[in-house]
Amino acid sequence: MADLEIKNVHARVGEKEILKGLDLTVNRGEIHALMGPNGSGKSTLANVIMGNPTLEITEGQILWKGEDITEADPDERARKGLFMAFQYPVAIPGVTIVKYLRMVMNAHREERGEDEISLKDFRRIVQGAMEQVNVPKAFGSRYLNDGFSGGEKKRLEMLQLALQRPEVAILDETDSGLDVDALNVVSQAVNAVKAESDLGVLIITHYQRILHLVKPDRTSILVDGRIVKEGGPELVEQIETEGYASIRAEIGAGA
Repeated sequence: MADLEIKNVHARVGEKEILKGLDLTVNRGEIHALMGPNGSGKSTLANVIMGNPTLEITEGQILWKGEDITEADPDERARKGLFMAFQYPVAIPGVTIVKYLRMVMNAHREERGEDEISLKDFRRIVQGAMEQVNVPKAFGSRYLNDGFSGGEKKRLEMLQLALQRPEVAILDETDSGLDVDALNVVSQAVNAVKAESDLGVLIITHYQRILHLVKPDRTSILVDGRIVKEGGPELVEQIETEGYASIRAEIGAGA
């Protein structure tokens, strides 16, 4: 049984169907790359997995460890061990990062039946996580994503990843718009957290550069709302050398 299983999911925004019978699995301990051209439905899938209410699932199921979570609230999914790094994280002026991080940590502790974390332990754990993912201590007093550069927003998400230690993380085009230094920070953080836990990762991207730094065990290609090809890291190399045209040609030949 897969930890996260998407079964024949059809999803739409308004009257527009975007996912058209999609099947996908993600397991703890693996890196699963999801690639596809712009407009293929990659970010829609990420938001469907996390329960974004603007998307309507018209058919199919999302299963978490065998439990149907298709109708579960986003908060419930996060408490169960799912995490999402957004393509465009939102800013929340007036809420400091440390306040937000402690609130999230206590929500997860409540889910496990544990008491709220003490301020002393919280500071110690946050400091360790900041060192692990190369986030400066001064970050903590800033407002959440307020005035942040794209690279700073990604660093903050990697800090959340290191603190929360989810079972499966969805990284929705985390590499989008990053320079080389920021991309290295993100990649090193993902690899570091995975090395210390049984983290499963679904990396959603249409570039290849992050997949040279975070090596996928499996690769799936999404075109027009459906998974059209699956394989290993060799698929990343095929896309890099031939582009998506070769995949489209294969689909046409098999039709």
